[in-house]
Amino acid sequence: MKPDISIVIPAYNESERIRTPLAKILDYVGSADTSIEVIVVDDGSSDDTADVAKKAFADAPEVRSEVIRYGQNRGKGFAIKTGLLAANADIALFTDADLSTPIEEMSNLTDPIKKDRFDLTFGSRALDRSLIGTHQPWVREQGGRAVNFMIRKMSGLSFSDTQCGFKAFNMSKFRPLLDVMTVDRFGFDIEFLFVANYHGLRLAEIPVRWNDVAGSKVSAVRDTRRMFSELLQIRRNAKHGIYDLR
Repeated sequence: MKPDISIVIPAYNESERIRTPLAKILDYVGSADTSIEVIVVDDGSSDDTADVAKKAFADAPEVRSEVIRYGQNRGKGFAIKTGLLAANADIALFTDADLSTPIEEMSNLTDPIKKDRFDLTFGSRALDRSLIGTHQPWVREQGGRAVNFMIRKMSGLSFSDTQCGFKAFNMSKFRPLLDVMTVDRFGFDIEFLFVANYHGLRLAEIPVRWNDVAGSKVSAVRDTRRMFSELLQIRRNAKHGIYDLR
């Protein structure tokens, strides 16, 4: 039987951090009143991330689950696209492996899609900062605001927070768009939203609870530079019709 919701979790060298979040997700899924599958995509980890996930899934046989692994690191965007393409449900959600947004927030994103109010919903830390439990260091938080300003100016998107790792999709409308996506790394969130908006999907930014979790692999200098390059790539793609479905 097809599940109602697919949860996709991208993971790269997360063997030390994924155990507790994955256990929380499996507990949540096991007690949910709807059918949910869980997909972990190991993005070419050099540690035992895949084995940790498989062990967690073996301990929860009542949950429909899958681990997808490939040998070479391709980027978080590629991992999420891989997971979404493997999703069996009509609604899919991806969440960061550290579960910085509690999985209990899922219904805030999936219910509006289920009710056909929106096609893509995404969590936001910026709309209601009172929902942030543990903040990032001040410098990093201010840097994030500057990056979001740059994103709005360069992408034409008016959203306050495109980078929160908690997004849900109407897969019947979003799946065809994955074929034209080109960004595999840090800027994939922007491309997801840009292409969905380009094709007239109904988008909603929704405030969610969020906590900073130590161990992030994001580099402020490296990834900001990469973000700028990928924003330019997205603009070029739109100009040259790369995002048009054929």
